[in-house]
Amino acid sequence: MAAPESPADKAATAPKRPLIMRYAARSDVGRVRAKNDDSAYVGRHLAVVADGMGGHAGGDVASAATVLDMIHLDRDDYDAEAGEADTVLADEIQTANSLLSELVHMNPKLAGMGTTVTALLLAGGKLHFAHIGDSRAYRLRNGKFEQVSVDHTFVQRLIDEGRLRPEEAETHPHKNVLMRVLGDVDASPELDLDVLDVEPGERWLLCSDGLNYVAGHVVERTVRETKSLRECAEKLVDLTLEAGSPDNVTVVMVDIAEQTPDDVNTAAVQVVPAVVAATALASKTAPPAGSAGSTGSTYAGKASESAKDDNSAGRSDKTPEEAAGPAKEPEPSTDPHLGEHLSAEVLREELSTRPHELVGAAASAAASGSIPSIAGRTVARRAATVLTHKAEPDREDADEYKPPVRRRRWLTISIAAAIVAVLGIGLWLGYAWTQTRYYIGEHDQRVAIFNGVSQRLGPIPLSTLETVTDIRMSDLPEFSQQRVRQTVPARDLYDAQRIVKNLERTGTTAPADECLTPSPTPSASATGRATSGAAARSKSASPTPTPSPSPSYCEGGK
Repeated sequence: MAAPESPADKAATAPKRPLIMRYAARSDVGRVRAKNDDSAYVGRHLAVVADGMGGHAGGDVASAATVLDMIHLDRDDYDAEAGEADTVLADEIQTANSLLSELVHMNPKLAGMGTTVTALLLAGGKLHFAHIGDSRAYRLRNGKFEQVSVDHTFVQRLIDEGRLRPEEAETHPHKNVLMRVLGDVDASPELDLDVLDVEPGERWLLCSDGLNYVAGHVVERTVRETKSLRECAEKLVDLTLEAGSPDNVTVVMVDIAEQTPDDVNTAAVQVVPAVVAATALASKTAPPAGSAGSTGSTYAGKASESAKDDNSAGRSDKTPEEAAGPAKEPEPSTDPHLGEHLSAEVLREELSTRPHELVGAAASAAASGSIPSIAGRTVARRAATVLTHKAEPDREDADEYKPPVRRRRWLTISIAAAIVAVLGIGLWLGYAWTQTRYYIGEHDQRVAIFNGVSQRLGPIPLSTLETVTDIRMSDLPEFSQQRVRQTVPARDLYDAQRIVKNLERTGTTAPADECLTPSPTPSASATGRATSGAAARSKSASPTPTPSPSPSYCEGGK
């Protein structure tokens, strides 16, 4: 008879329940900045904080675009055998980086924008970590509180090299200079990546650098002693505001826990009202309600808190407009016409499939519907899938919009083809002209006639050898040798032959029409007069010889 299993044995053989994140998030613009450049998202399996580069146009666009491009990673159905979870986080961040480059290409006013990214992906019982910039990740595990991320800043490099003490970093004039960041500068930025073992009970803090104005020991004490995640997030932001808060501050708190049946039931209750609200919003033409302001604290998307308001959307005594609440004027973004913006209904359809919180600039973009995106990107393709229920009139409108695009494309191709044709004709005419020219040069230590000009067009010579003469270069005077080596141009082949004949006769390159002209000879009468006059003055003088005619040669060769 087998012995009955003890409770300890049952616990040992019981399958482990999957791990999930319990979370809270808060973002605040601070007391100095005019807009919030921070963005954050946290759900059951994904937490990400992004801090848009302060002082650059489009910092809010950079952080919002990056976070909203990553929200679809919040799931736990990755292919373990293929190791999908090991690479998907890094791949998606690199994709977000290329998205920022394309946004800058579309709107050069956004040049220089960038964002930090610090992200956690809980999948397959492992915690996948990715980081770039100076946002931070802290972990409290088994009583030990430590910073997991490393700041990619100039002062941190000085500290690592031993040239600066850590206590001097906060007062260093270049403490905010980033060495690595997402943006339009580096096509493939270097990320810090790691796969970490994870245990239930771990607590994580992700934050932007705005929290750096709170002393480190105060942050640690708050994380250790505050049991409620929501209360902890609010305390940390409030402490930052009390310290003056010259920068935006964003805090995401995460507890790792085993999933319970209550979590599954709660998720179903949270998601259903959101779907109803999204369906109601689909019938609206006005901007969606709930635009988060760019100043003060911003909260977004906690399903458990918004369910109370969303439950009214399903009542039969209210219209969809009443169920969605009063419409507010959307917050102006850096560029309201940036890229192809996804509608708010598409984004809410994406978010409604899971419990989550969305805060900061990403929450403002989601509320206003101005979602920076590029046609063909991952988000756009997912949006197209969500919108398969689109009405036929909308499809007809889309079809009507295609012909102008095709016409513009063909016009561009036609103009480019015409430019290429003109350049080709111009090059051909230029080459044809060169072939009407001749010059004298050297070939194999002899004087030769060449057809064309002595220049080259890249690797292509613009002349060909016409004929090689019997005149050796060594037989010519030094000056003529130099002239021939430098090439002597001729008007045509006949002119070139005359110059060669002149070299053969006289050793010079004089023009034919000015050469071989004899010098004038004194006349006989003048000679006679000069002789008789000399004899009259001195009989003893010898007679003056008569100069003989001599040819006169001139230099040149045209």
